[in-house]
Amino acid sequence: MTWTPHVTVATLIEKDSKFLMVEEICNDQVVFSQPAGHVEEGETLIQAAVRETHEETGWVVTPTELLGFYTYTSPHNQTTYYRTNFIARAEHLDNSATLDEGIIRCLWLSLDEIKSNQHKLRSPIVLRCIEDYLSGQRLPLESIYEHPIGS
Repeated sequence: MTWTPHVTVATLIEKDSKFLMVEEICNDQVVFSQPAGHVEEGETLIQAAVRETHEETGWVVTPTELLGFYTYTSPHNQTTYYRTNFIARAEHLDNSATLDEGIIRCLWLSLDEIKSNQHKLRSPIVLRCIEDYLSGQRLPLESIYEHPIGS
């Protein structure tokens, strides 16, 4: 059997002391998560984060910093996810956007609201990222080097 890790990205967006979250269906359950998803072939990590955030929330965002790198193995499917988490600024909501299948809605939640729904978080990484962000953890985007494809 070949082990295949999954490369994913996520964005943490804070506005007025609330965090942009996605309510979605995962493993037949309603869960909350940051906007996140898989990196597609030919994309940079930053491009994937911007695309996934728009597809899942309708928000156009600008990544400003790198929050960190997180690893999680799901107990549901034993898949290991390598997640690059960005901090981003919400620019504007694209009301014409069609949200990805499985997304119920996007919403802005306070830290207390997220903690009170901890049992509904898609993974423990969701809260960990928020806590890291609130503790001041930041890296410059220039910490990432992505060699151009075909060079």
